[in-house]
Amino acid sequence: MRLRKLHDWNLSVSEGRGLQERLAGRVQIRPLPPDIRLVAGADVAFSLEARAFFASVVVLELPALQVVEEVSARHRPTFPYVPGMLTFREGPVLLRAFAKLKHAPDAVLFDGQGIAHPRRLGLASHLGLWLNLPTIGCAKSRLIGEHAEPGRRQGAARDLLDGGERIGLVLRTQDGVNPIYLSPGHLSDVDSAARLVLRCLTRYRLPEPTRLADIRVAQVKRAFLASRQRYEQKKS
Repeated sequence: MRLRKLHDWNLSVSEGRGLQERLAGRVQIRPLPPDIRLVAGADVAFSLEARAFFASVVVLELPALQVVEEVSARHRPTFPYVPGMLTFREGPVLLRAFAKLKHAPDAVLFDGQGIAHPRRLGLASHLGLWLNLPTIGCAKSRLIGEHAEPGRRQGAARDLLDGGERIGLVLRTQDGVNPIYLSPGHLSDVDSAARLVLRCLTRYRLPEPTRLADIRVAQVKRAFLASRQRYEQKKS
């Protein structure tokens, strides 16, 4: 998959915040296209031991949610941990993984925020601009915003609001389980994003693309650490 370079990643914290504020104005909120067939899920894991990020992207085909392709990458962090600036740590390794794809997805679900972000540029929005693809944030926890509790049945939802602005949806994906925090990233909107996420559910809390990406990235991380341990034991 071919990527266009949007900006350099070697920035200070203040430069990064300024970049987020500028890029937020380029995010487009609009309904998803009706003919989505390939949906990707993306997730990242960090190893303190290896001081490295691992990323996996899994592409599935609708409606059967059959895996078409999966890729992974590894990258050392170059940006400090700063709340609200996760993309500057995880973005480079995710883009390395996306660059390996042979099947360009029609939409991407990220384990992170879209516009439900203090500067309206969470991971899904920021990388949506890089990928020039429809993206959706499917976070397991809330970053900003207020909401009422959704009903207990699958599909129940409440608006996620920030100062009266609708920035996402608190969506119950299975009966009685904790909801997820859905927000449009780029080239998507709240309602069409929710419809796509519901199409990607099986019997788990997380939509299948991000659930499988989470499983895959954990496997990649374990395999790397085991390989490194064997190498160090052989050296000693």
